Amino acid sequence: MERREFLGLMSASYVALHSQAAGAVASAVAGVSQDPESASTDEEFWLQIRQAFSVDGNQINLNSGSVSPAPQVVQKAMQDYLTVMNMSPSLYVEKLLLPQREGVRRRLASAFGCDPEELAITRNTTESLENVILGIDLKPGDEVLTTNQDYISMLWSWRQREKRDGIVLKTISFPVPPPSPDDLVKRFEEAITDRTRVIMLSHVTYTTGQIFPVREICRMARDRGIQTIVDGAHSFAHFPFQQADLDCDYYGTSLHKWLTAPIGTGFLYVRKERIPDVWPLMPSSESNAANIRKFEAIGTHPVAAKNAISSALTFHQRIGPERKAARLNYLRERWSRRVESIRGVRILNSNDPGQACGIGAMTIEGIEGPALSEHLLRTSRIHVRARVLPGEYSAIRVAPNVFTSVDEIDVFSQAIEKIAHKGL
Repeated sequence: MERREFLGLMSASYVALHSQAAGAVASAVAGVSQDPESASTDEEFWLQIRQAFSVDGNQINLNSGSVSPAPQVVQKAMQDYLTVMNMSPSLYVEKLLLPQREGVRRRLASAFGCDPEELAITRNTTESLENVILGIDLKPGDEVLTTNQDYISMLWSWRQREKRDGIVLKTISFPVPPPSPDDLVKRFEEAITDRTRVIMLSHVTYTTGQIFPVREICRMARDRGIQTIVDGAHSFAHFPFQQADLDCDYYGTSLHKWLTAPIGTGFLYVRKERIPDVWPLMPSSESNAANIRKFEAIGTHPVAAKNAISSALTFHQRIGPERKAARLNYLRERWSRRVESIRGVRILNSNDPGQACGIGAMTIEGIEGPALSEHLLRTSRIHVRARVLPGEYSAIRVAPNVFTSVDEIDVFSQAIEKIAHKGL
């Protein structure tokens, strides 16, 4: 077979995979309300979405904040790419699979609202942001401003730069939930000095799911000549927004959380004029100095997971980002409203839709978060993640997803009621 014929055949197979993904939820979507709020409580619709996954029905997974399962169509896409890769890895990866990566890049860039030449496909948020944290030029005494509830790996990276380069990391605290988005902006503004060079903040905190007023903080920073890094691990495909809604210089996310893409996928956005000034974690050719792909130069790696991102994006878009966000918000409110009035229970997330979506967090007086998490798993097969901020709270984070049923939410709520009244 001529090379051109072969590539045409394989490209047709690639299109077929996307047709499978598009058809996976088409019948369900056809019969559901276009109004996101009405659709959020249509249990027949969400049951069909659940059936697109291969979730374990013997446990209740409320930890999509760490990693989510991929729907079956995404698993199938990755398996098919693995099969093609293993037919002739050296040839097919280079001539077929890697070129298809550009299609993935274009689709992600369209969803995020940026130029494809500003988006690098990575393995996760940590890899994305460490390219920036360790790659931007800073001098001894330069200050970096963030919060004490930003992700621990990012704080570790800045601490290393403190030791190696003499920069200064400053963290601000804030109450949970905060009184308002304006309060968060004010806390950053008051902490800025003439030495502040970088502000890093989470779009959605990994601790309590607090949504930050990113655009206001980024514009305030730009007016002062300060670069902005946004940790988007918990925001992309969680609720609708685009890059213009943030107006940041850098943004990193993991796609195996809310997009339900294969585990080990993410992306990094770098504002185009910033690309030449950031040193990549792994050096690339000098000819790539201004090329976003320099951040993808990690050596030999399995390409199947990254190529299957497109199937996950199709699945997400067929559900509808607005419907999805409304459903996640509904699930959070269902459990939090039920348990918030119980004596000893404290809800740490805001109920303001502009400050929270699918992720919530709670404590029970006298019970540490890790102990509560272990008890729920042992006695009720409910999986949540403990989140502890020393001196402030020891909580559990509750993060359902589109495959979560209201019955599961209610079982969780009942378990919390029982523990609050009787203890562990």
